[in-house]
Amino acid sequence: MGLMSRFATIVKAKASKLLDRAEDPRETLDYSYEKQLEMLQKVRRGVADVATAKKRLELQSAKLEQSVTKLDSQARQAVASGREDLARVALERKKGVQLQLQDIDGQKAQLETEQEKLVVAEQRLTAKVEAFRTRKETIKAQYTAAEAQVKIGEAVSGVSEDMADIGLAIDRAEQKTETMRARAGAIDELIESGTLTDLTSTSDTIDRELEKMALEGSVDAELAALKKEVGAGAAPSGELGSGEAKP
Repeated sequence: MGLMSRFATIVKAKASKLLDRAEDPRETLDYSYEKQLEMLQKVRRGVADVATAKKRLELQSAKLEQSVTKLDSQARQAVASGREDLARVALERKKGVQLQLQDIDGQKAQLETEQEKLVVAEQRLTAKVEAFRTRKETIKAQYTAAEAQVKIGEAVSGVSEDMADIGLAIDRAEQKTETMRARAGAIDELIESGTLTDLTSTSDTIDRELEKMALEGSVDAELAALKKEVGAGAAPSGELGSGEAKP
């Protein structure tokens, strides 16, 4: 259980590190700005929808007012013609239309209140979105500049991960080279001392000793012959030359 817990912790740490490397704050800021713009667009559509609904109520109210005027005129004509029954019907219709106008006026008042609230909200949200956009661009510029400075600094100082890997590779190569040189030198010394047989040589130790003795014997024989030749050609110390007189 403890091993699995440690493994899960390591996996989470690695994943968090990878996500941190992959996350670009500039992209996050742009995404947040897009979401705020979408919200602002919804508020603006709400304002437009409320204004459209209020306009429709105004048009409907104008038609009803025309109907009230017409019904009032019809009732007057009916009374003038002695048709009280027709006048009563016209007045009843007129009353119903007036009730509809009152209801419409109430709806218009509600829509106007809602429109005012949405307009204020849209203005405030617009100001916030614009302020966020300005701040976003400033942060992005600062991050880009800092990122460039870090890359330049790493390239100059060699502290980046890539440069660190290159440095480690060079160190390993130098260490291996020194190890191979030391090994080659040790092998040469062993071969020269006779401790280690040179597999590339065609003769063994006995052959080499015999060759050495033969070479020394040949040199000794040639030296003896040379001494004999030189000694035979030299005059004895008690003899004189043919042109010299005895004392």
